[in-house]
Amino acid sequence: MLFGKTWTLVGRARSCVVTPLARLFVSSNMAKSKFEYVRNFETDDTCLKNCYIVVRLDGRNFHRFTEQHKFTKPNDNRALGLMSRSAHSVMEELEDIVIAYGQSDEFSFVFKRTSTWFKRRASKLMTHVASQFSSSYVFYWKEFFGDQPLLYPPSFDGRVVLYPTNRNLKDYLSWRQADCHVNNLYNTVFWTLVQKGGLTTAQAEDRLKGTLAADKNEILFSEFEINYNNESALHRKGTTLIWEKRDETVTKRMKRPNEEEKEVSVTRSRKRVQAYHCDIIGEQFWEEHTDILEDDGC
Repeated sequence: MLFGKTWTLVGRARSCVVTPLARLFVSSNMAKSKFEYVRNFETDDTCLKNCYIVVRLDGRNFHRFTEQHKFTKPNDNRALGLMSRSAHSVMEELEDIVIAYGQSDEFSFVFKRTSTWFKRRASKLMTHVASQFSSSYVFYWKEFFGDQPLLYPPSFDGRVVLYPTNRNLKDYLSWRQADCHVNNLYNTVFWTLVQKGGLTTAQAEDRLKGTLAADKNEILFSEFEINYNNESALHRKGTTLIWEKRDETVTKRMKRPNEEEKEVSVTRSRKRVQAYHCDIIGEQFWEEHTDILEDDGC
């Protein structure tokens, strides 16, 4: 007898009384079956300690996706805004992400070195980031594209890379921003030649073969009076997301003993995700945001 109740198991040959507590032990033992050995086939993918964990997502077959959805060339601000909003959602879900960087159809998420989310299992981290990002991309689609329909679900593949030092991590993020610059400069010149210069895509591609950055800048300036440095920082620098504390003032109605209820302004500090479109290759950004990296003497 337990909690005023009994449970009776009736067999063909005998019967017995089992309390609710004993019933739990029966269920627990039944869960351990002879098939449980298959768990031994699981790979231990725990990320090394004292390393930044970077999860990078890339749009899968996004060349076709952008064509099907008629993205503006060379840059579609709606699409870039949607990418940033989706990344914002990931950071709000996983607060151990200290910085994220994105450009075009990719985003990198950096977990702090001391993070213990999902016991640092690479597969868990990657799949959670990928699923949260993908679902957010679909969820917020109408916010950026309005009545333009989403023709089919987008997908993103991911990878996990570990970086042991601050210098390694900064070099990784510098690499991604340098990639943003190279790709955007090429695409800006390419589509200017097509849209304003009247070239076909094949002709524009042939025109740019073997050209250096200086050559591309010269084409833009001398032929179209475009100074690349005046182009949008969003396109040239990509998007960097970090956590920042901001003071917020709200009005509340409060009533103190022996006093009438009245409105009182209350100021509190809250962490929010903030977007920047700036240089992260130089040291200025890191000097202004010293709380992003953990000190390692590197």
